[in-house]
Amino acid sequence: MTIRQLSDTVINQIAAGEVIERPASVVKELVENALDAGASRIEVATAGGGLSLIRIIDNGSGITPGELPLAVSRHCTSKLSEDIHDIRSLGFRGEALPSIGSVARLSMRSRTQGADSAAEIGVEGGRVSSVRPVAANPGTTVEVRDLFFATPARLKFMKTERAETSAITEVVKRMALAFPEVRFSLSGTDRNSLELPSVSADGDGLLRRIAQVMGKEFSENALAIEAEREGVALSGYASIPSFTRGNAMQQYFYVNGRPVRDKQLAGAIRGAYMDALPRDRHAVVALFLSLDPALVDVNVHPAKADVRFRDPGLVRGLIVGAIRHALETSGMRASTSGAEAMLSAFRSPETEAGSAPAAAWPRGNYVPADRPARDWSLERSPTRPLDSFGTAHRTEGGFSAPRQETFDVGPGLSADARAGIEEAPPELTRNPLGAARAQVHENYIVAQTEDSLVIVDQHAAHERLVYEALKEALHSRPLPSQMLLMPEIVDLPEEDAERVASHAEFLARFGLGLERFGPGAIAVRETPSMLGKVDVPQLVRDLADEIAEHDTADTLKERIDHIAATMACHGSVRSGRRLRPEEMNALLRQMEATPGSGTCNHGRPTYIELKLSDIEKLFGRR
Repeated sequence: MTIRQLSDTVINQIAAGEVIERPASVVKELVENALDAGASRIEVATAGGGLSLIRIIDNGSGITPGELPLAVSRHCTSKLSEDIHDIRSLGFRGEALPSIGSVARLSMRSRTQGADSAAEIGVEGGRVSSVRPVAANPGTTVEVRDLFFATPARLKFMKTERAETSAITEVVKRMALAFPEVRFSLSGTDRNSLELPSVSADGDGLLRRIAQVMGKEFSENALAIEAEREGVALSGYASIPSFTRGNAMQQYFYVNGRPVRDKQLAGAIRGAYMDALPRDRHAVVALFLSLDPALVDVNVHPAKADVRFRDPGLVRGLIVGAIRHALETSGMRASTSGAEAMLSAFRSPETEAGSAPAAAWPRGNYVPADRPARDWSLERSPTRPLDSFGTAHRTEGGFSAPRQETFDVGPGLSADARAGIEEAPPELTRNPLGAARAQVHENYIVAQTEDSLVIVDQHAAHERLVYEALKEALHSRPLPSQMLLMPEIVDLPEEDAERVASHAEFLARFGLGLERFGPGAIAVRETPSMLGKVDVPQLVRDLADEIAEHDTADTLKERIDHIAATMACHGSVRSGRRLRPEEMNALLRQMEATPGSGTCNHGRPTYIELKLSDIEKLFGRR
């Protein structure tokens, strides 16, 4: 076959296939251009899921008329010096505009700050029109119409209009998180409008922007993350273990302000929450990494979605350590979603069916028409005490303690254990989990704080306490190992054998003794006693795979922790055991002193807190 030079149009369409996957890719590239131009206000409008129209308006620095033809030419950019390793802008390749113009109808009008007039240029299917003067405000307006009209085969691979619209919204939200001082607006005939007002760039401003994008509920259940190690700085917010999602879509990562989706970063989040979340749940995070541009390669993906760190182990260790430290020092915090679910469960069926809630009833002595107060008598009331108790008890006074014996219908309907009928001591109610007041259904401890009601799952709580104690005992010293009668020789590729051998000292702390055995093999002489009979070749291969991917050897530690979790589950206070008041209070104090006690080993919450204000709302007092 004859080798020939491709035309510029075909070259741009090939580049568009890499850079412009869908309408959301166009929005991402154009918003990045606006941010690189220093815009403080960005407006995005779409129609037809972005396939019919995408319009981006910004108030950035603008482009001079003489530079407009260069702006729509390949590999022309103002953002990159001669050093490819010193990238400090979001865009740098100079491929976005010509790629878009090769598969769509593109028009761009721009006016620099201080200029008297604006200029416009158009590109349609790769054909560039001449520059002409127009009227426009300072900044740049880019319109993209009929996306993929020049490559109609690509339209067959687009999703529904709603799916494409949702993807565009997600892109704008991701960009907005990284630039809280910029005002974003998103509108169109295919969507509900989204307004994200600008906020300050400090910690409080970022938290307000996070609430705008990710919801107020996350900001109420988030922990501040702040750490630095060897020139790499980490900041942002991560959810408490009891606040999770069913997928990882609510995990936002940024490297030097650039939104990325990186498997290494996602793996670090899983490692940080390893023994705090169920396997099918995911933490919610918004994390920002800042480091020297020379220490990260952003030129490894056409859409700049992935990055490669020079020292991935350092970055992973920083993220895992910072989140675990925040979880350990956060004290007792219950997810507000648990309280919301509890409030929903308490709401009466009448309220759910549509009748007026208690909060809507006027205060005072007024009684609604459907609740007549006249002709009422105790004898005809369906809620009267049992007739066998007689009427004498009902006429001898008020609700003093001796008179309440009449209503004690036996142990079956009473609390399993009570912490006394006297008032809770103030020194106990001031604690985060308060003072134990009762145990119900032989599994749940009801506690009282100064401003809330706390319900604790005694089995889940004690399971976490035992697990943390076991982990501390296991990891505070080298684990005992069992010597193999004959060393197990595991054949591996030479590079895998080298990687595993380099972690031999770390693995020895967990009872796995190994050493190199020739160029492509590992000799295992000892295995952890806790693991019992071990499939040694499979364990070593799993370790080799993890070290190759994450430069860590946590697989062995995870297996040992799993055994500790199983032991904790069987060694903890079982459901159905009645506790004395002093035992209940001791359990609450241990929970307050143990990091991570808000969830059990399986990720389930150990307690739920209902504020007094929420209880008052249920009864119409607020």
